[in-house]
Amino acid sequence: MAEGARRRTALRRVAAIAVLLAPAISAGEPPPPPTARPAAPGAVVALGDSVPAGSACDCVPFPDLYARMQVPAVPSVNLARGGFSSDDVWAQLKSPDTDDDLRQAGVIMIMVGANDLAAAFDADGDGDGTYRQVAARVGANVAATIDRIRELHDGPVTVLVLGYWNVVKDGSVGLAEYGDAGMAQSATATRYVNHALHDAAAETAALYVPTYPAFKGITGDQDPTDLLADDGDHPNALGHELIARTAHAAVAASR
Repeated sequence: MAEGARRRTALRRVAAIAVLLAPAISAGEPPPPPTARPAAPGAVVALGDSVPAGSACDCVPFPDLYARMQVPAVPSVNLARGGFSSDDVWAQLKSPDTDDDLRQAGVIMIMVGANDLAAAFDADGDGDGTYRQVAARVGANVAATIDRIRELHDGPVTVLVLGYWNVVKDGSVGLAEYGDAGMAQSATATRYVNHALHDAAAETAALYVPTYPAFKGITGDQDPTDLLADDGDHPNALGHELIARTAHAAVAASR
């Protein structure tokens, strides 16, 4: 598929985001919590792993794109790091420099947990039981992170918790590497972490932003290859744009 056609396909998906954020639970994704309210625009600060960091893309990552979408555009500080787990993000908040950045933020985007679940997937443990335990730790770390963020703020701050389309490789690369059985296991691992992230957001009055329906469709049978980098693990430029627009639509829908 030519680049122009891929871009048009990806952007058509954005038009359906308002529908995808409806209360019905889609395949692999719970609905966003209804309690979140957006704060006044300020700096956008990103916490998380290689996805918000923009790894394997050589493009502008979605947190920075999201900051540019604000009216007027706001500064962005990307503190996400490749390889970070939810433990790493929680530990990152012990840094005075990180606290200073978070205090300046009007919007904080958190996307973490894939590396936690990917380790369990690679270990090929007892499946659901392992995924459930690891996802519970992710949820606890993310909730603690959000609580700490709110402690740092005198006023309101918007916290967005983003879910995953897959915690490991997907599309044609994932299918070639894992096969049908492995892809089914990756979907299970992803479902566990997304529900943990959703619950952490709901418990802390943050806004959960699903990316699963944007990348894979409501029923989960949409091929996300055209939104992924060559490694099949990270978004390409179109994928990052789609995530930014999905987050923007979610915040608008929450108002």
